[in-house]
Amino acid sequence: MKFGILLSGCGVYDGAEIHEATMAMLAIKESGHDYQCISVDKNQYHVVNHLTGEEMNETRNVMVESARIARGDIKEISEINPSDIDALVIPGGFGSAKNFSTWAFSGPEGEIDPKVKLLIVNMVNVGKPICALCVSPVVVAKALQGSDVHANLTLGTDAESSPYDIPGFNAGIESVGAVAEMKTVREILVDHGNNIVTAPCYMMDADILEVRNNVKQAIEATIKLM
Repeated sequence: MKFGILLSGCGVYDGAEIHEATMAMLAIKESGHDYQCISVDKNQYHVVNHLTGEEMNETRNVMVESARIARGDIKEISEINPSDIDALVIPGGFGSAKNFSTWAFSGPEGEIDPKVKLLIVNMVNVGKPICALCVSPVVVAKALQGSDVHANLTLGTDAESSPYDIPGFNAGIESVGAVAEMKTVREILVDHGNNIVTAPCYMMDADILEVRNNVKQAIEATIKLM
């Protein structure tokens, strides 16, 4: 079986979270399956210096940056149909909230890239699983906004340490029609009715081993749905 891995760039502050993306690839291959990296051919919202956290005065392309993680083997999202893949994985990173959507700036009132929305909606419509890691459940929530699908999603929990406003994120995804649930980095959430798996990963204060285990849990649960 083949996963599509939807990448929003390269780097946590302006693209895809590299650890989550790489560990998803590893978990897929360890399970005996394959993957195809996918991205959107457009300029990313901005470029962030990951050493200082400051914005840089330059322009980068989301697909070109994503190709760094994919080692050049990547397809533009418009080339991919649900018939080409058995499941879709969306790693986290601010790219999901900046390049796939404008959640980082406008919250639930923001927009979603129409190509990203189309692929997610089509995957749900044909019953193929989606696995959204870290902050990427906001992309799923925006894609399904206004539909009859009310996905159960997790972005983490406020019962343990997080660098982010988990209750605020929960309120946001619920305002667009999703159902929020609290989960730790040691847990995942499986929405069996809609074939959607979500995992907090780096939404929580976690080290790379905890995130690796969380990603593996999510991929294994996605395979069971397949």
